[in-house]
Amino acid sequence: MREYFNKLYQKEKKVNKNDLIASVASSAGLSKSDATRAIESFLDSITNALKRDEKVSIVGFGNFSVSHRKATTGRNPRTGESIQIPASKRPKFTVGKALKDSVNN
Repeated sequence: MREYFNKLYQKEKKVNKNDLIASVASSAGLSKSDATRAIESFLDSITNALKRDEKVSIVGFGNFSVSHRKATTGRNPRTGESIQIPASKRPKFTVGKALKDSVNN
């Protein structure tokens, strides 16, 4: 019974940026500083492309793009007053087939 509750309340496992850097460094035979520069460069390249409203496509992994949201009128739940929600851009990721298949198998 204790095992059941331990599994039920176990925190989800997360990989943070430092874990990713360590993994890339060990698998590619790089120093941690080289792996950090590589990952930072990769993320900056994607961010800059999205800022320019470009789509980034990594075959087998997925697509990064920008979704445009129109301005709308909302309601403040506390006061009931109407408020204007401005238009915005949101980064979006669509998973590729190869990644989806590898996660599901």
